[in-house]
Amino acid sequence: MTAPRQVTLGATYLVTRRCTQRQFLLKPSRAVNQVFLYILALAAQRYQIRIHAYCVLSNHCHIVLSDPQARLPAFEQFLDGIVAKALNAFHGRWENFWAPDTYSAVRLGTPGDILDKVTYLLANPVAAGLVPHGRQWPGLWSGPELIGTTIEVRRPDIFFSRNGTLPEKVMLHISLPPGFQSTEALRRDLSTSLAGREKLAARERNGRFLGVARVLAQDPTGRPRSNEPRRGLNPRIALRDKWKRIELLQRLVSFLHAYHRAWLAMRAGRQRVTFPYGTYHLRVQHDVLCVGFG
Repeated sequence: MTAPRQVTLGATYLVTRRCTQRQFLLKPSRAVNQVFLYILALAAQRYQIRIHAYCVLSNHCHIVLSDPQARLPAFEQFLDGIVAKALNAFHGRWENFWAPDTYSAVRLGTPGDILDKVTYLLANPVAAGLVPHGRQWPGLWSGPELIGTTIEVRRPDIFFSRNGTLPEKVMLHISLPPGFQSTEALRRDLSTSLAGREKLAARERNGRFLGVARVLAQDPTGRPRSNEPRRGLNPRIALRDKWKRIELLQRLVSFLHAYHRAWLAMRAGRQRVTFPYGTYHLRVQHDVLCVGFG
């Protein structure tokens, strides 16, 4: 049984979701890029999620976002569900689109941690051996210059009905993450850290990359030849500061213990059990009392 996810007001996360069997179902194309970006913009608007950065590779996606209203699970359910339906229709398939495990959401504790994960996200096409520089990636990739800007995304021609209820266009704002005072300063720092990360990744790969043409020629149902490590760590928190990391981990452990006690009390028939701050599913779906939410 998966431990309950703690969802708190205003938290910032690195969110990752992988395609089933590591297949290239998100392989870049005009249709795939437009579908994913439109649904991302729609989901962010609907659930008041602040998008800071994104990178969509052929078999997984990364998004750094903030969640002011503690609605991350609903946002992810909407985003993943509609993307799966639309792109399954595009590829002419009916099977599971995403890997059976749920999305990963790693909470980022400080501005330094946010900068580190955005750098990691944007350097991903290079680290994966696809292109020499992230901005050469033909899929969705939000470069440093997009921070603080707003993109108009039009409804795709495929899958979506012209006479349906979804809007013809939606605006996606790439917002400044919390803790940063200046858009210009973050763009500058991010460009510097990204150049260093890309240079290191290129050196580790001895300058060998698949290249854009071969990426675009891949079969969407293909997958990497290399094996992915299994049963690795599944972190929920990313903090470079040791003591802040320990403090946040202790809070998470306290949440899990309090949640378990409240769950047992509710199962035993106690009335008006109060669950700890950060409880999501039981609060939203079953209207249980929760600290911090009226």
